[in-house]
Amino acid sequence: MKKSFLAVLILAFAALACNLPSARPATPSGVEAAYTAAAQTVAAQMTNQPPAVTASPTIVPLPATVTPQPATLPPTQGPSATPSPLPCNLASFVQDVTFPDGATVLTGAAFTKTWRLKNVGTCTWTNSYSLVFESGDQMSGPASQALTSGAVAPGQTVDISVNLTAPPSPGKYRGNWKLREPGGVLFGLSTGPFWVEVQAIAPTATPSITPTTGASGGVYNAPLVAAESGSVRSSGEKLGVTNLGDLDNNAVSQAFLSFDISGLPLGITLTEVRVNFSNYDMLGDPFGGLGCMRVYPQDYGTLDAGDYFAGSPLGALKRWCNAAELSAESVAADMLGALQAKVGSTRFQLRAQFNDTASDNDNLADMVRLGSAIKLIIKYTQP
Repeated sequence: MKKSFLAVLILAFAALACNLPSARPATPSGVEAAYTAAAQTVAAQMTNQPPAVTASPTIVPLPATVTPQPATLPPTQGPSATPSPLPCNLASFVQDVTFPDGATVLTGAAFTKTWRLKNVGTCTWTNSYSLVFESGDQMSGPASQALTSGAVAPGQTVDISVNLTAPPSPGKYRGNWKLREPGGVLFGLSTGPFWVEVQAIAPTATPSITPTTGASGGVYNAPLVAAESGSVRSSGEKLGVTNLGDLDNNAVSQAFLSFDISGLPLGITLTEVRVNFSNYDMLGDPFGGLGCMRVYPQDYGTLDAGDYFAGSPLGALKRWCNAAELSAESVAADMLGALQAKVGSTRFQLRAQFNDTASDNDNLADMVRLGSAIKLIIKYTQP
């Protein structure tokens, strides 16, 4: 049945082909291809063969389009800073060891100024280096003197002292100083010279009176030499104020008092010594926390950090155990003998401290600030 149908279909196509004119326009290639494919299918069915399969073209995928990214460049860096080389000779100020700026001195009095400087250059200071007066008030100081007897390497400190004399007239005086290297070049701090600046004051008058006993004698008010007085702390720090007690960091402060006794006549016999420390003020509760304030004889000369006394000393010349006692002028009987031994000298020096408890470690300042209006009243007789 299937073959009969196919035969009829072929005959129909043949008849159709015979009725068409021989001269005709060219059939489009697409139509011819359709006819050819149909004929092949019929032939295949006739021969019982499967039609030829036209292989599909292999499609090769295109590579993915990659959008080029701009190259990442390292951040632009400016030129690295080149540190400035240190000079061979340069000093930096550490502290005033004695006579800080504004310290008072008696007119005409000799005193020693000490600076602590640090060598911040690259060269070692030797005994060929000098301390040189530059400008201002020379105060009888030398034009130059040796800086050190040893060597001060870079990074080390040195204490430099110069002996001066306060001018004869009251006023404010300042002298500028520098250092000089062996080649003669002057140098100092990065900001210029370092200096000494003091306030010269006239000494307090020392009146004498004739006692009513009939014996020849008198009374001498020994003035406090403020420029030679001050305080030293357990940390080694020296200050120009006469404070004693403890600080808020629990460091301990001791006061040092220098009295001028050069006006006492020779050959006298002392009969009484009275002290008046009434012009004082306090921080905290020094008597409640530290106990009694005491004074001790100490010939310290020029005050420095080494004059601090560590421990519990003996031999107090006077003590005050509350504010009421300190506020009143009082007799210092035990001071009589120590002061008698100093007749003929120019100074009588004392150390004041709290001895019962140096510091109560409460992180609060407990201090007595004696000030400079301290009076030492000396009565005497003479043959």
